[in-house]
Amino acid sequence: MSALTVLLCVAAGAAISGVVFYLVFFSARKNEEAERIRSKEELRSLLELAEQKFATERVRQSAELDEKRKAVETAVTRLSDQLKDYEGLMKTFEAERREKYGSLERGLKDASETTQKLASTTEGLRSLLENSRARGQWGERMAEDILRASGLQENVQYLKNRSQETVASRPDFTFLLPDDHRLNMDVKFPLDNYLRMVNAQAEEERERAKDQFLRDVKNRIKEIQKREYINPAEKTLDYVLLFIPNEQVYGFIHEALPGLVDDALVQKVVLCSPFTLYAVLSIVRQSFDNFYFARATQEVLALISNFAAVYEKFRERFAKLGDELDKTRAAYDEISQTSFKRLDQAVAKIDRVRKGESETEPNPESKTRALPILPGKPRD
Repeated sequence: MSALTVLLCVAAGAAISGVVFYLVFFSARKNEEAERIRSKEELRSLLELAEQKFATERVRQSAELDEKRKAVETAVTRLSDQLKDYEGLMKTFEAERREKYGSLERGLKDASETTQKLASTTEGLRSLLENSRARGQWGERMAEDILRASGLQENVQYLKNRSQETVASRPDFTFLLPDDHRLNMDVKFPLDNYLRMVNAQAEEERERAKDQFLRDVKNRIKEIQKREYINPAEKTLDYVLLFIPNEQVYGFIHEALPGLVDDALVQKVVLCSPFTLYAVLSIVRQSFDNFYFARATQEVLALISNFAAVYEKFRERFAKLGDELDKTRAAYDEISQTSFKRLDQAVAKIDRVRKGESETEPNPESKTRALPILPGKPRD
C-alpha cells in the first residue's frame, strides 16, 4: 500500500509538475510573444524615425552638395580663366624669350666679333709699344688728341715739334701763354722695361725689370733738365711737363715711388697722365682766356676814358652853344618885341594915310598908283 501510495504520489507530482510546466511554458511564450510584438513596434518606430531623419539629412546634404557643386563650378571657371590667362602669358613669354634669345645670340655673336677685333687691336698695340719710335709717335698722337679735346688749336695756342730760337733743342709741344710766355712738354717716355715687367713669367725677372723701369723713370726726369726746355731767353715758365701716355703706368709709378712726384717738382718737372694733362691744359686755356679778357677789359676801359674826355669837351662846347643860342634868342626877342612893334606902327600909319587918299580919289585905278603923302607937303 505504501508502494501504491508512492506511485500515486509520484504520478500526482508528475501531473502537477506537468501542469506547472505547461503553465510556466505557456506564460513564457505569451510573454515572449508580447515582447516580440513590442520589439517590432519599437523597431518600426525607430525605422520611421530613422527614415525621417535620413530624409531630412538627405535634403540638407543635397542642398550642401548643390552649394558645393556651384562653388566647385565657380572655382573651376575661375581656374579655367586663369589657365587661359596663363596660357596667353606663357605665349607672350615664349615670344619674348625667342626675341631675347635671338638678341642674346646676336649680342654674343657681336661680342665674339668685337673680342676678336679687340684681340687683334691688342696685339697691334703690343707690337706698337715694343717699338720705341712708334711708341713716341703714339704718345704724340694721344697728347694731340687731348689738346684738341681741351679746345686748343695748333699754331694758335700751341706749337708741335718746333725748334727754339735761342737753343737747338726742340720740344714735342710748346704751349703759347699770355704775354709771349711759353710752356714746353716732352712726350717721350721709357716703357721697354715696363713691358718686360708685365710680360715676365718668373718673379725674379719681374722684379729685375721693375727696378730697371723705375731707374729709367728717374733718369728720364734728369735727362729733361739737360734739354734746355726751361729757357728764360725764350720766356718759358720755370718748369716743364713730362707726359706719361698711360694711366696704368702713371698709377704704377705713384704706387712704386710715392715720393717721385715731389722729387720731380724739385727738378722743375711735372709728371702728367692723360687725365692730369687735360686738367693742366684746361688751366692753361683758362689763363689764356683770362689774359685776353683782362687785356680786352683794359682796352674797353681806355676807350671809356677817351670817350669820357671827348664827352667832356663836347659838353663844354654844347654849353657854349647853348649860351650863344640864349644870346641869339634874346636878340631875336628884342627885335621881335621892340623893332617889329615900331615897324608895325609905321606901317599902320602908312596904311591909314593910304586908305585916306584912296577914299578921295575918283578913279579906282589910282589906288594902285597912289603914293603915301607926307603930312604938310602938297601933292604934285
